[in-house]
Amino acid sequence: MQRKLILTSDGSHSIEIPELNVTYHSVYGAIQESKHVFIEAGLKSIRPLEAVRCIRIFEMGFGTGLNALLTLIESEKYRQTIYYETVELFPLNDEEIQSLNYCRQLQRSDLQAIFEQLHNCEWEKETGITPHFKFKKSKINLLNFETSETFELICFDAFAPTAQPELWTEEIFKKMFSILKPGGVLVTYCSKGTVRRAMQSAGFTVEKIPGPRGKREMVRGRRVK
Repeated sequence: MQRKLILTSDGSHSIEIPELNVTYHSVYGAIQESKHVFIEAGLKSIRPLEAVRCIRIFEMGFGTGLNALLTLIESEKYRQTIYYETVELFPLNDEEIQSLNYCRQLQRSDLQAIFEQLHNCEWEKETGITPHFKFKKSKINLLNFETSETFELICFDAFAPTAQPELWTEEIFKKMFSILKPGGVLVTYCSKGTVRRAMQSAGFTVEKIPGPRGKREMVRGRRVK
């Protein structure tokens, strides 16, 4: 499957898969979308951040590694320990990884080696990336993913339902609900009615909130108990 590097409107890169007519991030801005959806509406909804000894995050779809990089920066800013687990069945190759301009756009060229380490570290093994950021990635389909961990936050960043309908079902959201701690949050850029209903059927309390630039709404679901 062909992947193509593209430049989004905020100057940051994303990747397009022409065959599926999808991009890894919004064409209106990869960094601005990830910050809005997964940091501002996700991580920062866990309050107070400093009161949680270790925040555990699960990401569906490691992709370009942008969400993990932004989360690592937040862990550094708050001196907050974060355990970050993710799955990715089709990882990027070395050329694609080195082409991405996120560290430069964020004015954090000092993090380039760490960003590459996120991509290149061993699969299925927990790795201490920084003193505050522990990381584990698995090369597996979400349908087959199993874990004994529970999480405060789930970043659900699969491709759109039109491209991966099997990942937006009630069955999948029941699996996500089961690994979320009571009071925990799931955030996703997708606000389709079928997705919201699947989340509600799985047990989530669902709210539509303002989306990132170029998208009117996004969704945040909570496990109340």
